[in-house]
Amino acid sequence: MAYPKEGEIEVPLLRELHKLGGKAKPSELYPLLVSYFPELTKEDLERKTLSNPTIYKWHNLVQWARWHLVNKGQIDRSERGIWKITPAGIARISREEPRKQPIQETPPPELTPVVTTLRELVQQHEQEIRRELASRLSEMKPAEFETFSKRLLEALGFEEVAVTQVSRDGGIDGYGRLRMGVITVSAAFQCKRWKNVVSRPEIDQFRGAISGQYDQGIFIATSSFTKDATEQSFRRGAVPIVMIDGERIVDLMVQHHIGVQTRPITIMEIDRDFFTFTGDAPTE
Repeated sequence: MAYPKEGEIEVPLLRELHKLGGKAKPSELYPLLVSYFPELTKEDLERKTLSNPTIYKWHNLVQWARWHLVNKGQIDRSERGIWKITPAGIARISREEPRKQPIQETPPPELTPVVTTLRELVQQHEQEIRRELASRLSEMKPAEFETFSKRLLEALGFEEVAVTQVSRDGGIDGYGRLRMGVITVSAAFQCKRWKNVVSRPEIDQFRGAISGQYDQGIFIATSSFTKDATEQSFRRGAVPIVMIDGERIVDLMVQHHIGVQTRPITIMEIDRDFFTFTGDAPTE
């Protein structure tokens, strides 16, 4: 199993889009991108995902690379079924050297065994589940994501969690209380189902809305936070803001079994004691 990382697919994807005039259908790009990764075997290209046996794993990886590029503003998703490179994407490929495309030589079958351990299969399945969780979060409607955030905080130990009315939230999507020993902390939360990163102005605005009313703020976003925003999360004399990005949300969902079910795996092994016989060994 020799799949590239999603980040390694990004520049080749941008480069092929640029060659095709700036836009193309996904089906046009899948075979073109294979040439950048000669380590991919026929088995790799034909393997389906464990979560959905109708989807090729290679196609799924390319789709996730494109999703990251959309978040970075380097691919435009405005036209359904068409991927378009943006000026930011063109600027990126002008900065980065393309990965060299070595001549593909197909080794004999006996030199390319596909060996997959149970541990690798479990890890692969978990990564696919995590990707699907992230995808489902991004597809939620704003009101649905607010309700989800309420359930997430309840799983983390918050009590009396409530979602505010949309027309009266004043920048606050909900609130709750967290008991910490003999201390009870009142907290307000804001949740953003965003593709773009959350910057400092959003954090400053949220802090201003809760100052004097709550002990702590929690900013939950499906995307990520800029470095500047992260540095401002804890500031002396100001209400602290806990930041939970998309990756952390998925970690918490897996950890607290939110939207996730676990099932035991039955493993068959040889009963070696059964084949231990008594008596003398046979003579030749």
